Amino acid sequence: MKEFTSEEMKEIYERRRSDLAAFMVENKITAVVFSDNEDHRDANLRYFCGHVSDGILIVKNDASCVLIPWDINLAELNAFADKIIPFTRYERNTVRAVKAVLTTMADKGKNVVDVSPDTSYLDFLKFVDALPDWDVRCRKDSAHDFATAMRAIKDSYEIECTKEAARIGDKIIDGIEQRIRKGKIKTETDVALFIESECRKYGCERTGFDTLAAGPSRSFAIHCFPNYTAGQWPGEGLSILDFGVVYKGYTSDTTLTVAKGKLCKEQEELIALVEKAAKEGLKYYKKGITIRAAAAKVDEIFAKGKRSMPHGLGHGIGLQIHEYPFVRQRAEADSVFLPGMIVTLEPGLYDKDLGGVRLENDVLITEEGNEVITNSRIIRL
Repeated sequence: MKEFTSEEMKEIYERRRSDLAAFMVENKITAVVFSDNEDHRDANLRYFCGHVSDGILIVKNDASCVLIPWDINLAELNAFADKIIPFTRYERNTVRAVKAVLTTMADKGKNVVDVSPDTSYLDFLKFVDALPDWDVRCRKDSAHDFATAMRAIKDSYEIECTKEAARIGDKIIDGIEQRIRKGKIKTETDVALFIESECRKYGCERTGFDTLAAGPSRSFAIHCFPNYTAGQWPGEGLSILDFGVVYKGYTSDTTLTVAKGKLCKEQEELIALVEKAAKEGLKYYKKGITIRAAAAKVDEIFAKGKRSMPHGLGHGIGLQIHEYPFVRQRAEADSVFLPGMIVTLEPGLYDKDLGGVRLENDVLITEEGNEVITNSRIIRL
């Protein structure tokens, strides 16, 4: 992928914070607090400054920011912030750290600070008690929600990183198929550990989530439990593999189905319906088309086949495995696909007796239409 210089990365993070600051000014918000820790992960920390995890980022409405990291060494290596203060200075107390920094950010008159809508009521009260001169807000339609909407539209750096994750994922899929045909992958554990090893070999940070590998006796589940076992994979019938890999923070998400041996008529019908749904659904993944329309089309295809899909058609991906938008008929009526979105397309059908079939690829919405950036498929043996 294209290599971005330190100066280019600095500009990217500054531009993101400037866009956030414009929203804050418009909505009379003085500062916003993003807190990422073991109790609650918040990808906005990395999105706005590049620090990988565990820290507090406070952004003011003039786009300036202060990062308070748990690991100062990692922060100094990876982060792009105006000021970096070690968490130890505040005895690793979040409320104390936020209070100290906000004191330096206060403007004359009324000051408003947004904390995460996921903040517990008890923690919210701690902020209120510690900040008597601030209007502490924990609400919907906040700066946090605006940040979520921002992250739905990927910039050039995010697209490059996600495409690289997709490319690596495709190489892993090719390797899996080769190893299956050579008899080197025989169990669910074999394939899961192969993915873990290969993604690290290609420079990935980790898998996007715990790999889901289900042989024929377990592929009826949307998400099998446990995620993988010592059971045969792939076995005679229908087997499912769902995995993603993370490159520089950005994840891919693919699901392939392995059809092994002679299938019955009903199993072939499941495959045909899912492949048709993937093909027809893709036509709706275009600029300006409502998200509901895509989901409705696929549901219609399955209904005509006297089947129904027990999950949504797709979701955004990025710094998190599930991001806005969520492709389902419950989506807001005015939600549409927009250029820069990277969204999964994952029709699937599941039957306790026949097994399951799911086909998932990642789709970049473009000005002209779309680009399928992964190459997941039905593998027949």
